[in-house]
Amino acid sequence: MFFTFHFSLLILTALLILPIRGGVGTGTNHTGSVYFSSNIKLNHAAVNPVFSFIESALHKEEIGTKYRFMKDEEAMALFKGMIATGNDSCVAIGKANVVLICLESFSDTVMHVPGVTPNLNRLAAEGLHFKNFYANSFRTDRALVSIHSALPAQPTMSVMDMPRKSTSLPSIAGTLAKHGYSTTFYYGGDINYSNMKSYFMGTGFQRVVSDVDFPKKQHTGKWGVADGPVYNRMLADIKADKSGKPFFCSVMTESSHEPFDVPNYNRIKSSSVLNAFAYADECLGRFIAELKKLPCWSNTVVMIVPDHIGAYPEMIDNYALWRYKIPFIVTGGAIDNTIIEKSTDVVGAQTDIAATLLGMLGMDHSDFTYSKNLFDPAAPHFAFFTFPDAMGLVEDNAYVVYDNTSAKIHSASGIGTNKLVEKAQAYLQKLYDDIENIDKR
Repeated sequence: MFFTFHFSLLILTALLILPIRGGVGTGTNHTGSVYFSSNIKLNHAAVNPVFSFIESALHKEEIGTKYRFMKDEEAMALFKGMIATGNDSCVAIGKANVVLICLESFSDTVMHVPGVTPNLNRLAAEGLHFKNFYANSFRTDRALVSIHSALPAQPTMSVMDMPRKSTSLPSIAGTLAKHGYSTTFYYGGDINYSNMKSYFMGTGFQRVVSDVDFPKKQHTGKWGVADGPVYNRMLADIKADKSGKPFFCSVMTESSHEPFDVPNYNRIKSSSVLNAFAYADECLGRFIAELKKLPCWSNTVVMIVPDHIGAYPEMIDNYALWRYKIPFIVTGGAIDNTIIEKSTDVVGAQTDIAATLLGMLGMDHSDFTYSKNLFDPAAPHFAFFTFPDAMGLVEDNAYVVYDNTSAKIHSASGIGTNKLVEKAQAYLQKLYDDIENIDKR
């Protein structure tokens, strides 16, 4: 009897791990799990204060003391030259609907594999294809913040995992919401993963659609719902919208993520990885084809960008420049031929999407310190990226990849690479200053 009681108690205690963790999904319980509103004050009221205190204590970092490469005034002098802007009205289309598609793990490299991405290649040819474009990071959580809030990625931490700071960031959704847009984020996976829910709901998305909003029969992979049904849901929502408001829809795909378990698709039998990319590409092409049939297409701009290079090619070198090169494609019925004729050779990164989009829409983007309008010829165009514990900076005719741990240049090309190191150091130093204070303003 005594043994049975204690054994039962042990089993019940073990079972408590599931509710404490938050279930068996990919995401665990954290502060953002209880976020339910685009009103950040209501979300803060819903947070368990004890849980919040424990999480804050466990994740406390002295951010402002990291990456001190030079005196503050020296860093500021270099930094100011990197965030300057010039003619911001060079390309303007007026208020338009916006669809932002973040492709899981796509890259410039996979677009050159014959037969894998015919739809992405066609869309690149139809619209604007920025060919000297780079991911800011190596992880999805960093990339989503870079894309939506124009905050450069950090080498050894993720702001998305810090709701107090991430929800204090400006965002494309927040800006568009102030201009009367309806804003929705779509993701076929667990929206609690890596505090995604708190970030998106706290920065201006009025609605978040995730795995729980799809029937169980559509949960066909490890990460949840495949790209096809997610695009279909977004398309159905656009068709059903009778509000008369302009809309901003952003989607994060996932079918091209390992373990590449795409549903009922076997076009490329030689490689499960390339087959998953081909499936994701076909879903993208089908979605755009259906979107073109809708009346809203004529006043819609579509932006397509990967989060980072993923599983292809197989042997990824973190210190190689090509590891961060990704396509950035701008298309849609709102894009006319005069825009398509613009040069797309300019160097840019995911952080530049916010200023470029808002500039096209004729909206102020001064809150996005690190973002530069790619159409602005007077702005300093470059790409900055990070990975543990290193960083890179790319300009028109030179680049450098610098290892912070060894304090040495790992790879470089062009003239003035030592100066590029100084600029990268100043940029990272001021970034950490900014993150330290961003929730205190």
